Amino acid sequence: MDLEGIGDTSLLLDARDVPPVLEDNATGRSPFLLVCDHYGRTVPRALGDLGLPASEFERHIAWDVGIAGVANALSKQLGAHLIAQRYSRLVIDCNRPPQAPSSIPRLSEATVIPGNEGISPSTAEARQAAIFDPYHRRIDEVIEARLRDGVPTLLVSLHSFTPVYAGVARPWHIGTLYQRDTRLPPLLLKYLRAEPDLVVGDNEPYAVSDDTDYTIPVHGEKRGLMNSGIEIRQDLITDQAGQQQWAGRLARIFGEIEAALRERGMI
Repeated sequence: MDLEGIGDTSLLLDARDVPPVLEDNATGRSPFLLVCDHYGRTVPRALGDLGLPASEFERHIAWDVGIAGVANALSKQLGAHLIAQRYSRLVIDCNRPPQAPSSIPRLSEATVIPGNEGISPSTAEARQAAIFDPYHRRIDEVIEARLRDGVPTLLVSLHSFTPVYAGVARPWHIGTLYQRDTRLPPLLLKYLRAEPDLVVGDNEPYAVSDDTDYTIPVHGEKRGLMNSGIEIRQDLITDQAGQQQWAGRLARIFGEIEAALRERGMI
């Protein structure tokens, strides 16, 4: 469908579309605030299938495979507030600056996205207004309320990554992603590396930057919050058993980190 010139974002998301923001455990008092930029793979009804076969929406290009189950279980086990984004990163990537070329990808890995080719600035702005802005506005609101109420807040952004990229196997089971924060990432690395069965990436397989990321730089670093991204390899969390196992492991590790930070008077 041609959305050229769209101005009213209700034409993009109507009553039959799900809201972009999903929240769980909103009254949770854990200091960890969990966010999940690539939780879902839904496409607004007005955009159809973006010109892609259904099989493409099973892949990493559409969402972070397995991370939704981990995020849901971790939120419950930690008693942590989760804020997640339901729409596919192919519609608009909620962890990219809106001005970045990868915000609305025309090409993802080797796959052309027909529904994203030749879209106008007004169409891109409509997607941002309908999906990207409400998600990040909600994160802002929650952080503001927590700070106002004196609730310690450690921002953790949950992601997953493919076991093979460009024909090269990735050895890490889990990686930490960070840029400026020197408090949470070292602790996270320490506790993850204490697990004898894990290969842990330090800013692997990705690193955070202002050009390629939005959530951590804007909500974590600009506010001076302790923060880190987490990437889990997708083949470890493709089923419910793996998701529950990783949620349990992370809940235990986060509990140890919280205790260490409280002992040091850092939260």
